[in-house]
Amino acid sequence: MMIYQASNQKQRVMTDFDQALVWSTLLLLSIGLVMIYSASIAIAEAQFGADRANYYLLRHGAYLAVGLILGLIAFQIPMRLWQKYVSYLFMASTLLLILVLVPGIGHEVNGSQRWIPLYVVNLQPSEFMKFVMVLYAADYVNRKAADLDYLLKGFLPITIVMAIVGFLLLVEPDFGAFFVVTTLAMSILFLGGVSLKIFVGLISILAAGLYGLILSSPYRLDRVVAFMDPWADPYGKGYQLSHALIAFGRGEWLGVGLGGSVEKLFYLPEAHTDFLLSVLAEELGFVGVTAVIILFIWLIMRAFVIGRLAAKLESPFSALVAQGIGIWIGVQALINMGVNMGVLPTKGLTLPLLSFGGSSITASCIALAVLLRIDWENRQRLRGLPT
Repeated sequence: MMIYQASNQKQRVMTDFDQALVWSTLLLLSIGLVMIYSASIAIAEAQFGADRANYYLLRHGAYLAVGLILGLIAFQIPMRLWQKYVSYLFMASTLLLILVLVPGIGHEVNGSQRWIPLYVVNLQPSEFMKFVMVLYAADYVNRKAADLDYLLKGFLPITIVMAIVGFLLLVEPDFGAFFVVTTLAMSILFLGGVSLKIFVGLISILAAGLYGLILSSPYRLDRVVAFMDPWADPYGKGYQLSHALIAFGRGEWLGVGLGGSVEKLFYLPEAHTDFLLSVLAEELGFVGVTAVIILFIWLIMRAFVIGRLAAKLESPFSALVAQGIGIWIGVQALINMGVNMGVLPTKGLTLPLLSFGGSSITASCIALAVLLRIDWENRQRLRGLPT
């Protein structure tokens, strides 16, 4: 009898969570941990000596542990509390974006001032702003549902907010984060039922603005030109992309084997961060890349399924947050993959759940924990239980 009760309890716990979401997330995190170790061994040996070849593995493992712990804490917070305090989270995130630009506080790397040193780690506020923007935009749409057809009442306030955040991100500069945050806000507004006429108008203005930003910055223009023909200057502007493409070419169908990448041996810059997928393609081939893409698609699909169910259960805030998280993961993964495969200009965006980066992995773990919380609350409502 006791064995039956224990088995029944275990089955109940398992059905309280979306298993597809949990396993796709764990598999992506595991693949990322393995590939970061493989991609960073040579770099770590050169920087810290042969006895510390596992430096980036241990550091990423620590980031991952912190992310999972914070995710566990985030899961305990009901969605009504996230909605109640989202304004404070947004103000805190905006303050961090301001602080990162203050001389003496912000830390500059490769010409970009995106980090705040915290002794043992560097905090990147833009990564957390992506998550907070999902919450803020979802709450805004929920509060302003009756005014979304009006330009001044419904659309202008969120446009001003996006302009302030966008300006702070561009000053760093972090064009990749600017694009992701803007896309998130616009997508949630669209899902929330904003007037199509106003939406199309703003999209046109944003497109013209992005075009102007590219033309006004020789640095961004060089990246676009290099992306269009990396072989025109393979040792200069097209260096990163040309070596990423070489890595994909060497991988063929099944790859050269785990640990066998040549491009990670100081040929491919940022091999364990922005260009981790290229190393994966070289070592695991087309099959490995396809497996990663399928896992991302599955995760994103589950996010939209969870969001749709929340909407049916009359939880519009949770519905928009779930779908916003799916869009965030999907857009950033698509951009990173596009950059690695040479179909998009080079951007400083990591591959979610896989690439090395403390702030990125932590923010992703918290966001997915919130997504899991929404799924759990959906299941509780279906059973008629309190959330």
